[in-house]
Amino acid sequence: MKKSYLYINLIILFSLDALAIDYSISTTSGISTGYVSNKVVNWDDIPYAKPPTGDLRWKAPRLLNDFDNQNIITPQKDNFCVQEPSGLGGYDGNGFFSGQEDCLYLDIKRPNGVNEELLPVMFWIHGGGNTSGLKDLYDFSKMVQKYDVIVVSINYRLGPFGWFTHPSIQNLQSGVDKTSNFGTLDIIAALEWVKLNISLFGGDPENITIFGESAGGHNVLSLLVAKQARGLFHKAISQSGYTTTYSKQDAYKQKISSSTSKHASWNIVNKIIKDKSLDIIQEDDNVNVRKILKNLTAEEFFKYYSNKPSYENLAILTADEIVIPQIGLTEALSKSEYVYKIPIMAGSNKDEVKLWLASAEYFVDLDYSFLGSIFGVPKVIINDKDAFNVFNSYRSRAWKIRGVDDPLRSLYISGNKDLYAYRYDWDDHRRFIIADFKELIGAAHATEIPLLTGNNNLVGDYGFLIYPKGPSKRFTSNNMMKFWTNFAKYGEPGVSTNGIEWKKYSGQENIPSNYMVLDNRKNLKMHTDKFSFSSLIKDIYYENALTNLEKCVVLLQMLTYVGDDLYDEYVNQYPGKCDRAESEQFLKDNASFIDY
Repeated sequence: MKKSYLYINLIILFSLDALAIDYSISTTSGISTGYVSNKVVNWDDIPYAKPPTGDLRWKAPRLLNDFDNQNIITPQKDNFCVQEPSGLGGYDGNGFFSGQEDCLYLDIKRPNGVNEELLPVMFWIHGGGNTSGLKDLYDFSKMVQKYDVIVVSINYRLGPFGWFTHPSIQNLQSGVDKTSNFGTLDIIAALEWVKLNISLFGGDPENITIFGESAGGHNVLSLLVAKQARGLFHKAISQSGYTTTYSKQDAYKQKISSSTSKHASWNIVNKIIKDKSLDIIQEDDNVNVRKILKNLTAEEFFKYYSNKPSYENLAILTADEIVIPQIGLTEALSKSEYVYKIPIMAGSNKDEVKLWLASAEYFVDLDYSFLGSIFGVPKVIINDKDAFNVFNSYRSRAWKIRGVDDPLRSLYISGNKDLYAYRYDWDDHRRFIIADFKELIGAAHATEIPLLTGNNNLVGDYGFLIYPKGPSKRFTSNNMMKFWTNFAKYGEPGVSTNGIEWKKYSGQENIPSNYMVLDNRKNLKMHTDKFSFSSLIKDIYYENALTNLEKCVVLLQMLTYVGDDLYDEYVNQYPGKCDRAESEQFLKDNASFIDY
């Protein structure tokens, strides 16, 4: 009898093993084998285009077509795009260089179970200023498992590999390869791959929502006017996005000194020529300059962009007339002939710039008390809380104007009425012995992502300190996931768990901005404001917490950061007197940051 039971048990075990689900899927890139983790099925590191190396450096991505060969896709470690190491939304490491050029990969997460209908697809575009970041920082497993959506996360070329303008490149190429916006085309190529393959994973190719934060939000907005992207997605969400665009001339060689002029390609190529003691005049010899640029290793080329001061930037998205209209992203969003008309959601965070202010030596000090010295954890002291809060308030409201109100009003003018706006306010952080995180961090840039994903992976070891468990966080997180996935499914965010309806944005001129405040149960609500650059410029003049120079610095930052340079257009509305050069020098003199 015992032997009979043993045989029966063995038969059952072998039968179950035979019935084990095979998550191997044949795609245009080869065979990818999935696995179950965190209650969802994961497919990692699927290449969506050929490696942009060798002759394909600074060319449009080439889609793979491996249905014939069917190679086995092997997950890789650290296959993110070239960037400078950073612990703030990038890859932490030593030196000036990390990543690789062979980086065009994507991940897919799907609910674990059989679904009779194809699921909505949410396509995540990471942030990082388009100079850093990687797909592996973000884990949407909880949202996937709880709300029945598929999430695709991608890498795309960054910095000077993703956006580069020089006649030795564009003038010697043809068709779409003449673009300056290679990183933008990478994102579009990934969308093309998803369109072709996602049904194999149970996703609906006719219901794709793109969403991204910071530079990811900027890229979301840019895809709305990129003709190559039209029809590849059906809804869009921009989180803390912006609309900065550069002309081809400014990306190549600038006549006036600016925050990006030192890293315009003409200056970079001149440095390379001098370092290598070459007898070349770059304007006269595109062929040889091209050979030099193509033959440098990624690390050799990237060193010319590394270790730059915080007040210097790279010209990224370019109005190249191929991907982005010549009039630039800001203006193109208001033109029906350029804009892809779909449901759109956009928002910003109440305390966007505290992410940077909280580490600026000008505002904070580290106090190593007796207890802190024992544990090696300093206490963070804000030097002037009033000034700290005024800087944050004006610059964060300016970000909302640039990244939410102006784009949505432009889209409304273009004929789109399916618009929704939000402001993320949740700041129920810990008040801990080392810092009052509610005061120091608040609803800062990117702090909404842990609540949207349902985990603290993005902030690593700081998660326990910043994000206490409890009903406040749980309520806000659940509602954010519900709003986002409702929007992906139905084209509207819907109603919160406590009955608050998210109403459409009114983009009419001179009408107050109406938006959903994303916060705890008590404070989640529809709200309005009437802020404009004109009102902020006049109000800051009467702020007693700032010196006259500090007011001018805030004015400069509001009118030149996260958007096109509007300084000359608005500065005359300021009741006082400001000198741009003096404000810029202040920023250079106070560009030191604390590395926690």
